[in-house]
Amino acid sequence: MVRSLSLCIALLVALAAPGFCQGVDNRTLLPIQEEIWALPVTLPTVAYVVRPVGNGPFPLAVMNHGVSLNPHERSFFPLVEFRDAAMWFARRGYLVVAPTGPGYAAGALDAPELGLFSVFYSKIGGCENPNFHDAGIAAAALDKWIIDYMTEQKLAVPDSAIVIGQSAGGWAAIALSSQNLPSVKAIIAFAAGRGGRVGGKPNNNCAPDKLVAATAEFGRTARVPMLWIYIENDTFFGPNLSRRMHAAYTGAGGDAEYHLMPAFGNEGHFFIDSPGAIPQWSPLVSQFLDKHR
Repeated sequence: MVRSLSLCIALLVALAAPGFCQGVDNRTLLPIQEEIWALPVTLPTVAYVVRPVGNGPFPLAVMNHGVSLNPHERSFFPLVEFRDAAMWFARRGYLVVAPTGPGYAAGALDAPELGLFSVFYSKIGGCENPNFHDAGIAAAALDKWIIDYMTEQKLAVPDSAIVIGQSAGGWAAIALSSQNLPSVKAIIAFAAGRGGRVGGKPNNNCAPDKLVAATAEFGRTARVPMLWIYIENDTFFGPNLSRRMHAAYTGAGGDAEYHLMPAFGNEGHFFIDSPGAIPQWSPLVSQFLDKHR
């Protein structure tokens, strides 16, 4: 299976302990394997891949990370993010692909020997007139490329994909919902948005009214079921803003289930990053996926 990915650059990272066990949601948890792949999609992309042991194909889950506007910070972006969350999905049968977006980590540095170049294409522009819509659509394109490629390679079950995103990755997932891809069955967004914490100041969004308007624009054509999870003490996209976004999205016709979780740690925006948060979000996610499987 891995041989079919001609740009695979690093193989097995770890294997789960052999055998099967029962999860807290009464599902049989599968043994899994973790790998780093280089995907030969339109923009060659490095991805963390975790999947059940076996030949598959498996239902596909694509996970989107957030954005740093600082090029130096992007160059040090972790290659593996949301590891515990990704393994949660893999143990329940999903082939999880978590791409490191172009312009991040190795992709933030010129690495022609890997087919990777310094491309960061999801900028929103200046806060006086940010283009939230096109930034979301640009980032969503990577999801489509990955879904198409994994399906063509017979690694993923056709028309089985779910997409999960956090922060700007969640915004890309909302943008993707507006395209109603037949291959995408459900979308989950954690703390989704763009333009949060201008100048590092908490609860200081770049242009909240424009963000809400762009959310409504996506909602007008979106019919894919979504689950939106926000956290009470998120200082990037706080409760008032996230409620406005949800009202705009569903008011325009989008299908999104909204949940505001209690405060988590010192900063709720990074809720999905923490293994300790899994018991809080996993029942909501399990119920949502059971409903839309």
